[in-house]
Amino acid sequence: MAEAERGGLTYRSAGVDVEAAERLVSRIARLAEATRNPGVVGSLGGFAGLYRLGPFVQGRLLVASTDGVGTKSAVAVEVGRYDSIGLDLVAMCVDDLVCCGAEPHFLLDYLVFEHLDEAVAEAVIAGVAEGCRLAGVALLGGETAEHPGLMPSGLFDLAGFAVGSVAEEALWGSWRIEVGDVLVGLSSPGLRSNGYSLARRALLVEARRSLKEEAWEGAGRSLGEELLCPSVIYAPSLLRLRDEGLNIKVAAHITGGGIPGNLVRVLPAGLDAVVDRGTWSVPRIFHEVKVAGRIAELEMERTFNMGVGMLVVVSAEHAPRALELLGPSAWRAGWVEPGEGRVRMVGSWRWGDV
Repeated sequence: MAEAERGGLTYRSAGVDVEAAERLVSRIARLAEATRNPGVVGSLGGFAGLYRLGPFVQGRLLVASTDGVGTKSAVAVEVGRYDSIGLDLVAMCVDDLVCCGAEPHFLLDYLVFEHLDEAVAEAVIAGVAEGCRLAGVALLGGETAEHPGLMPSGLFDLAGFAVGSVAEEALWGSWRIEVGDVLVGLSSPGLRSNGYSLARRALLVEARRSLKEEAWEGAGRSLGEELLCPSVIYAPSLLRLRDEGLNIKVAAHITGGGIPGNLVRVLPAGLDAVVDRGTWSVPRIFHEVKVAGRIAELEMERTFNMGVGMLVVVSAEHAPRALELLGPSAWRAGWVEPGEGRVRMVGSWRWGDV
C-alpha cells in the first residue's frame, strides 16, 4: 500500500501544493504573453526563458540587475491589496538598469509563500505584468514557491531580476561627469520600496497607528493606501532623453541609503555633487513617518528617498531640454563642482502640506 494511502506524509500535507502551483502557471501564462516583445523565443513554462540578442550582440553590453520589494509586502498583506506591488518590483529592477543608459529587455520574478494563495499570487503577478508593460519589457518567466515554516503564515516575499543591453560607446558613467553639470531630480510621490522596516516601526508600533485610518487629516485616503503608493517607473523617461540625443552623463536611482548613499555611487573621485534640499517639496508621508518615530532629519535623509526617485546628471547645455521632456515631475536639484567624490546636501527641507 502506498504511503499516502496509509495516511503517511505527502508534499501537500507538508505544506506544498504542487497542483495549485501548476494551475497558477497556466493562468499567469497569458499575463506574460501580453508583455512579449520581438526578442522572446518560445513561451512560458520551460526550465528557462529564451531571449534572442540578434542586433544587440555586436558592440553591446548585457546589463543585469536584481532587487525585491522588501517589507512593503507586509503592508500589502495587512491591507489585503496586491494589485500594485508587482509594479514596485519592476521599478526596482529596471530603474537600476537604466542608470547606465541600458535599455531593459526582460524580467523574471520570484514569489515565495509560506503557503500558496492562488488568488493573491495571480494578483501580484498581474501587477508585475502591468509594470513590465509600462516599462516596455517582457515578463520572460519566474518562479512561485511554497516554503512551509520559513515565514509566518499569510506572508509572501517578492523579488526578481531584469536584463538589458547598452551600446558600449553609449554607456553612461562617472567618467562622463564634468564641473558645471546639472542634477535633475525626478519626483517620487511615496516611499517606493525602501525604508519600510523603519516606516512600519514608526507608524504602526511607536505611534500605534492603524493602516485603516486616514493617512493624515484631509488626505482622502487611508494610511495603508498611502504606504502602498506604487513606485514610478522612470526607465522609459530616461530612455527618451537618450533617444533625443541629450548629453546624459549618468543617473542615480534613489533607493535604500537615500540621496547621499546612492548619488555617491556614480561620482568620480575629483568631483562633488551638491544637492539643494530647498528645490522641491517633500511629500507629506515622510513627515508622518518622521513625527511618528521621532526620527532625526539626518536619519530620514540617509534612509528614505525624501521625494526624489531618480537623479539624472546632464550637461548644463542640455538641462533645459531635459526638463522640458520630463515635464512637471522634474526640476533642477543641484550641480557638480570640484571636490573629492562626495555628495553635499545644502539648504533646508521644504515639508509639503504640513
